[in-house]
Amino acid sequence: MRRFIIALAFLVGLVAGPPAFAASSSHYPLTISNCGRQVNFTKPPEKIVSIGQGMTEILLSLGLSDKIAGTAVWVGPVLPQYQEVNSKIKRLADNDPSFESVVGQEPDLVAAEFEWHVGAQGSVGRREQFADLGINTYIAPADCVAKTNTDGGDGLRKELFSMDLIYQEIAELSQIFDVRDRGDALIADLKKREARAVASISGASGKNLPIVFWFSSKEVNGDAFIAGKNSAPAYILKTIGARNVVTTEEEWPLVGWETIAQANPAVIVLAVMDRRRYAADDPQVKIDFLESDPVTKELDAVKNRRFVLMDAQSMNPTIRTIDGIETLASGIKSFGLTQ
Repeated sequence: MRRFIIALAFLVGLVAGPPAFAASSSHYPLTISNCGRQVNFTKPPEKIVSIGQGMTEILLSLGLSDKIAGTAVWVGPVLPQYQEVNSKIKRLADNDPSFESVVGQEPDLVAAEFEWHVGAQGSVGRREQFADLGINTYIAPADCVAKTNTDGGDGLRKELFSMDLIYQEIAELSQIFDVRDRGDALIADLKKREARAVASISGASGKNLPIVFWFSSKEVNGDAFIAGKNSAPAYILKTIGARNVVTTEEEWPLVGWETIAQANPAVIVLAVMDRRRYAADDPQVKIDFLESDPVTKELDAVKNRRFVLMDAQSMNPTIRTIDGIETLASGIKSFGLTQ
């Protein structure tokens, strides 16, 4: 009888499937190696200031809105599903916040999307300045892994960006806050979306199409901030089989339109944002320039009005980069440029 019960239990187990195991809890003290520094946590942070929309949206995706004491550096609306909770979080600044405004929230962690905000030459503050006040700092791995930030600008990216860097960020933040089950679920969902986005263009390759990503320009008729060869947009292009017209390692180099004209892009992707720091932040301003300038109006993409409007956050290394794959794939299909 005992053997029968054991066998029956085994069969039931086969029918029910393997047991589900919850993600293990974090153990403190916890040490995270982050952008050249060892960051130590004796417990999950109670209050965090997030600098960078992409960083904030990951924290919101992990269900940590109640931990966010303040945010800054926004280029557009928050993801729709987080509008309500985000409206209750203090906005320190749309652009760079002051050091005083950040420490004034009394956070035990400051998390930055970009090293130029919190780094060796941080416009907000240096990591040492925060450490002197007992405040931990965390920088998104996507902005320091195989990337050099020494000029206070967008930096040089030595290797092609990969969504694996975003998944690393999610995993580390979920470990820091002891919500690893949420992190695992978020990563799994994003990977599924990425796989679906790639599958959606199966058999409809970009055919090595020359494409340019225009984020903005300080002066409308001046040099443009164009995505470099290892940027998040470059990852999007590689994924769909298209080609970047820019070959520099700079993340967002300033490029003259005469140079871009030599490559004669078939499609121009234009960043859409609420931010109005630079003259060409407005996508309609971009289009008006392209269609009126004597050099740009002769481009193949302009003459055929092959403009793809893309949320600016999809052009940054964020969870929205997957949206960028979907957006560009849809645009290329609509222009009849796929195989």
